[in-house]
Amino acid sequence: MDAGSRIERTLEAALARAGGEDAPPLVASAMRYAVFPGGARIRPRLALGVAAACGGSAPGLAEAAAASIELLHCASLVHDDLPCFDDASTRRGKISVHCAFGEPLAVLAGDGLIVLAFEVLARAGAAAPQRLAPLVTTIAAATGMPNGIVAGQAWESEPAIDLALYHRAKTGALFSAATRAGAIAAGGDPEAWRPLGDYIGEAYQVADDLHDIASSAEEIGKPTGQDAMHGRASAPALLGVEGAIDRLEELVARAIASIPPCEGAGELRAVIQHASKRFVPKSLARVAA
Repeated sequence: MDAGSRIERTLEAALARAGGEDAPPLVASAMRYAVFPGGARIRPRLALGVAAACGGSAPGLAEAAAASIELLHCASLVHDDLPCFDDASTRRGKISVHCAFGEPLAVLAGDGLIVLAFEVLARAGAAAPQRLAPLVTTIAAATGMPNGIVAGQAWESEPAIDLALYHRAKTGALFSAATRAGAIAAGGDPEAWRPLGDYIGEAYQVADDLHDIASSAEEIGKPTGQDAMHGRASAPALLGVEGAIDRLEELVARAIASIPPCEGAGELRAVIQHASKRFVPKSLARVAA
């Protein structure tokens, strides 16, 4: 079974449990709506890719780690779109959760997905109990304070933003967690894989900044022009468009070069190169050429 099918199967099982017959149906529906259909699932794919490169032991635990990270990512999108933050009306090409279900259910759906993420990990931990605590610690740190996605969202409420800290927390944290969690689940060395997650996370954020100014809402499935509207720092604003593209290409190259020597290195490099082709907006392709 390919990585995409493994991810969807694990997410489906988790949401089915959360939406059991005793569950409040509206919030269960809101949680499912937030997760399906998904985006590129790049974070869980990265986790499974690293796990496979490390030898692929305990595949069920690797799938749980990948799904946990995706559930946390989906929860962050639900909360990020709320009126108190970005007030975004669309996400992944459809109406955002708070517009479809109302703000109270959106808050609860995001909270429910966070808790579900750690339940998924706990259920799979019996396969390799000695790996469970490092997995929980790694993924929890990428979610909370002081350097996780909660911190990343909080930086937007500060009077002054350190762009590096902001990007590292809001976007980079889950990418770094994905590579390290994949290694932990497979019994590998998580620190050897940290640079890959760090580079891909920063590259993804620079790409997101570029899409915000150069793509249409239809292309990326969410509102554009958000950085300027909310007065947020961004890579194009600080580096210029060409400078941001140069930085993006540099980060992708560094990510590929950082992959530790292993049996699955070639396949993982190909996955990253393929994914990175979508990083530069179509309208800027000539600038990047």
